[in-house]
Amino acid sequence: MNKRIEKRLVLKKHIKRQCSKFLLTIILMLIGMIFLKQNPNKEKIMKETLYEKSIPFQKIKLKYEKYFGKILSTEKSIKKTEPVFKEKLTFEKVESYKDGAKLYVTNHYMVPTLESGVIIYIGEKDSLGHTIVIEQIDGVDTYYSNINSNIKLYDYVEKGELLGETNNNTLFLAFQKNGEYLDYKKYI
Repeated sequence: MNKRIEKRLVLKKHIKRQCSKFLLTIILMLIGMIFLKQNPNKEKIMKETLYEKSIPFQKIKLKYEKYFGKILSTEKSIKKTEPVFKEKLTFEKVESYKDGAKLYVTNHYMVPTLESGVIIYIGEKDSLGHTIVIEQIDGVDTYYSNINSNIKLYDYVEKGELLGETNNNTLFLAFQKNGEYLDYKKYI
C-alpha cells in the first residue's frame, strides 16, 4: 500500500512541476508580447534578430535545462535503447568546393551526422541541391548538400545518427560560424 501512495505523490509532484513550467512559459510569452506592443521599435529589432540571425538553439536548451530541468523528464521511465545506425563519415576522396568540401562517396551513401545538434534549415541551396543545415552543439552550422532525407525541421539529431542518403556519389559539406565559413579540414 505504501508504494501505491508513494507513486501517487511522485506523479502529483511531477504534474505540478510540468504545469508550473507550462504556466511560466505562457507568462513569459505574454510579457514579451506586451513589451513588443508598447514599443514598435523593439518589434523591428526582434524581427531583424529572428529573421536575419541564427538563433542559438543549443545555448537556449542548455540554459533551460540548467534552470528548469529536462523538457520532458521521462528518462527514468524509458529504458535506454541502442541506435540502429551509428556511423562515422567515410569517403573516398575530398576536394575544396565553393565555401566547403566536395566528398566522393559510394553511390546513395547513407550520411551520418558529424555532431549532435538541431536541424535549422531544409531546402534548396544554390547549385548544391537539397540541403540540410544542422546547428551543432558547438555553435557551428553544418551544411549537408545533395542529400535526400525524411528528417524534419527543428528535429534534434545525435552524433553518428542517420541524416539521409546522397542522390549520387557526391556529398557537399560546409561549416559556418557567426556568418563566416570555416576550414572543412578541422571537421572531417
